[in-house]
Amino acid sequence: MKKIPEFTSKLRKNIVTVPEIINNCSGIRVFGQLLKSFLFSTDVAIIRNTNANAIIAVYPFTPQPLISHSLILAADKPIFCGVGGGITTGERSIELALDAEFQGALGVVLNKPTPNELIKKLKDKVDIPVIITVVSDKEDFKGRIDAGVDIFNVSGADKTTDIIKKIKDINSDVAIIATGGKSDETIQKAIDTGANAISYTPPTTAELFKEIMIKYRNE
Repeated sequence: MKKIPEFTSKLRKNIVTVPEIINNCSGIRVFGQLLKSFLFSTDVAIIRNTNANAIIAVYPFTPQPLISHSLILAADKPIFCGVGGGITTGERSIELALDAEFQGALGVVLNKPTPNELIKKLKDKVDIPVIITVVSDKEDFKGRIDAGVDIFNVSGADKTTDIIKKIKDINSDVAIIATGGKSDETIQKAIDTGANAISYTPPTTAELFKEIMIKYRNE
């Protein structure tokens, strides 16, 4: 393998790096951009200081355009925005998705309870990839694919590889982002099972500060 030239600085060397083993996956090419690593975060400071290829910005509250706008404006990499699908659903999710697309999001993410009919309507409206989050191997994967889902975001904890296999058995060409866990071994297992890209949950800002404060106290 050829050596890759690398440039950094004293001020920018302290960043959140994703595990290097993620480079083993095929990646997902979206509008010409090859994306292998997705950071799961809505923290603007972390988003601005990571080497991940893209960001999955979903959060456990009603999606708000102001939040999506702020993240898209601050990010220096593609953002995939959450647009509901459960409590926030129907026409409101479609309007949120359109707004995210117009602001520059590279894709929209729907959560588990999303009905297939909403996926079909959304696909007719937006010109960016539609991603559905799945958390169990008992979900209607074929129905999701038939509805037009572009990418599955698999978040199944210790069942993640089982879910990936089940999806790939239905359609081997469908794109999958999967949580890989914290170890190289579990990430590689997800890749070997069929994950095209890996989502990585970074340490919290508080955890990162803790390490810095310990260092300062010891100086």
